[in-house]
Amino acid sequence: MLYCVLRLPEEFVNGSERASVSVLGDLMGRAMKNLDKLLAMPYGCGEQNMLLFAPNIFILDYLKSTGQLKDSTLKTAVGYLESGYQRELNYKHDDGSYSAFGMSDPSGNTWLTAFVMKSFNAAKKYIFVDPRNIEDARTWLSGLQKPNGCIQSVGKLFHNGMKGGVSDDVSLTAYVAAAMLELDGNATDPVVQNCLKCLETAQPGNITNLYTVALMSYTFTLAGDEDMRSKLITQLDQQSTNEGKDGASETDLDSVEVEMTSYVLLALLSGPSLPDFGLDYAAGIVRWLAQQQNPFGGFSSTQDTVVALQALAKYASATYSPEGSTTVTVTSAGGLNKHFTVNKENRLLYQEEKLSEIPGEYTIKAEGRSCVLAQISLFYNIPPPSDFSAFQISTNTSGRCDLPRPEFMLFVHGRREETNMVVINIKLLSGYILQDDSLKMLKENRLVKRVDVEEGFINIYLDELQNGQEETLDVTLEEDQPVQNLKPAVVKVYDYYQTSTTLC
Repeated sequence: MLYCVLRLPEEFVNGSERASVSVLGDLMGRAMKNLDKLLAMPYGCGEQNMLLFAPNIFILDYLKSTGQLKDSTLKTAVGYLESGYQRELNYKHDDGSYSAFGMSDPSGNTWLTAFVMKSFNAAKKYIFVDPRNIEDARTWLSGLQKPNGCIQSVGKLFHNGMKGGVSDDVSLTAYVAAAMLELDGNATDPVVQNCLKCLETAQPGNITNLYTVALMSYTFTLAGDEDMRSKLITQLDQQSTNEGKDGASETDLDSVEVEMTSYVLLALLSGPSLPDFGLDYAAGIVRWLAQQQNPFGGFSSTQDTVVALQALAKYASATYSPEGSTTVTVTSAGGLNKHFTVNKENRLLYQEEKLSEIPGEYTIKAEGRSCVLAQISLFYNIPPPSDFSAFQISTNTSGRCDLPRPEFMLFVHGRREETNMVVINIKLLSGYILQDDSLKMLKENRLVKRVDVEEGFINIYLDELQNGQEETLDVTLEEDQPVQNLKPAVVKVYDYYQTSTTLC
């Protein structure tokens, strides 16, 4: 029996609160239901597009291995794979590499190329993938190997989890080696062998970056090196919390913490069972990961969602059992008494009930002999904070009412000490569109990598913002259709890998 108390913060937008409880009989069910919206984020670069691609592979593999794959699910997932594959080719360079913004970037990116390479290879059993796209990527990555076996970092690396002193080359090398091992499992390949030598030379016991250690544990698991695997997992366990995640702080959770915890789970499940690190131990990690999922089944960003779903699918396959039935009862002090039944016929069915008591206290009770996943989601809007150290953003508008189609200017200022990719999200006022000349000027800005206008929003992508750096972006909107009683629109700026830094 579980107790859940829904509380609202001291400051929130009155009337914006809403809540629901959902029940599923399958760990992957929530992600399956929301393949097209795992994140409430745009898909405007070569990495983000892969979120429409990679998770489909893990879900299809899981459903196929457990005999649950239906024609309708296969058709939907294959559609996302085909569109994601074609779109990703737009970010390919002539040398076979890939980067966040394609040919507009000066070079391909080591990390993204490895990500695309392994994803394309995994998808080829479901859709047509030109083998040259995989081989070209592998050849380009192999050419980046240095004499000491480490892989050179080329191109803009937005993923700050792989940055930081000595761990930079080591993390990237571990990632590339794991990607190549996922292709064919050939640990005797000369490039892979040299990567492993680079990792061994790094003296894992002296590496304090737990992200690097977690990634290395998965790499050596794929390579079949049980001695190194055991040492690395033991090191991670010694620095883990009691809640299943490894070395992550109790506050300010970001995507890197979810990702590295998922690598530990992959390391545990991708090789022989280790003493004291069996499925019971893995269950603690899974429990923590499930608590970090958003209501769509995704996580904070691209990579943590991809790696976490890969790990969760592997765990779900290892623990799958079609037998048993469970009844979940949700009650509240206000009189709610809702029953959900989960059995082998409806284990993939997403069952949901709105909750009206906010704030309120709820009790969840399960009776039966099967696994179920219950989640209570609470949503609310909050006013913009008065002070926020990660970013600073301000707007200044000016109208030109003498024109037949009134215009106004929006000035956006941003600053943060160190960032990954920065996304500025501008909600368009009803009836307004982005002026063509303004769009052209934005794209010519040296800092702006891409501008997308879709579904009532403008998304502006920036490389990064350095400490003390301030930028001004001029955005001109013009009235397209007269609308009465216009409501204010929101401008948001956030770090793609640390969405907790969002400022409006």
